[in-house]
Amino acid sequence: MPQLRYLRRSFKAMGSPCDLQIYTPNAAEGRRVATLVIADVERLEALYSRYRSDSFLSEINRVAATGGSITVDDETAGLLNYAATAHRESDGLFDITSGILRRVWRFDQGALPDQERVRVLLQQVGWDKVNWLPPLLEFPLPGMEIDFGGVVKEYAADRVAALCWNAGVRHGFINLGGDIKVIGPHPDGSPWRIGIRHPRNPVGVIQRLSLSGGGMASSGDYERCIVVDGVRYAHVLNPKTGWPVRHLAAVSVVGELCVVAGSASTIAMLKEEQGPAWLEALGLPHFWVDVNGQVGGSLVSP
Repeated sequence: MPQLRYLRRSFKAMGSPCDLQIYTPNAAEGRRVATLVIADVERLEALYSRYRSDSFLSEINRVAATGGSITVDDETAGLLNYAATAHRESDGLFDITSGILRRVWRFDQGALPDQERVRVLLQQVGWDKVNWLPPLLEFPLPGMEIDFGGVVKEYAADRVAALCWNAGVRHGFINLGGDIKVIGPHPDGSPWRIGIRHPRNPVGVIQRLSLSGGGMASSGDYERCIVVDGVRYAHVLNPKTGWPVRHLAAVSVVGELCVVAGSASTIAMLKEEQGPAWLEALGLPHFWVDVNGQVGGSLVSP
């Protein structure tokens, strides 16, 4: 077996630190694959970033703001189809129209929003208020907004793995801001070791696991939050109430596809007390910890 060269490339994309580790026949091939990967992640960010006025997502949202329709390309249609499936399978809890609630939930200000403002915004939340007949996306109700934040980074991780595989890479690891996809084990057959962040200790690891393939994604109440009168309010918002979930502190799910693991971890957070049972019924390897520090799931160390 020919000697493989290890390459590690760190970069920033989609507002997150990213890490690519691959083994290739030589350094030049490693650099070529890394350049290909980073370019594709940047392409997806340019298409679907809500922070860029020139992104296709912003074009969609300009149509949504006034009410109207827009024809989308095949890749965007695929993301919308997946989001529609996740909405249906979660009984409406996974909803890509709920990002509009960020207008009142400002986690950098340390204060709770006015309940009336939340109630008013909720009138413009709901995937069921959108007409989606591929490739036509229609917004009968003006003032809505779409956010691919719960889908596109995980989709990007899956795409990166596919690009690497098609380029001949059989051993590698990609981490896009905590959304992970493993292309294959190290050349000696050993798995990649992954630490799951402790939700209450930024530098602590609450659980470790080994992966030789597939994806892993996590959701938690620790990324953006405020504490008011001793109560933690996190950025995971229930699209039906407009208020943060408050039962699970963190959820990690392993699946063949990172995008499936990502939506599953988010849905479990949104299901609150029913989240652990829902994960168990889903049958994917998982780990959870609630706000009281209780842990569970099939990935819990014995």
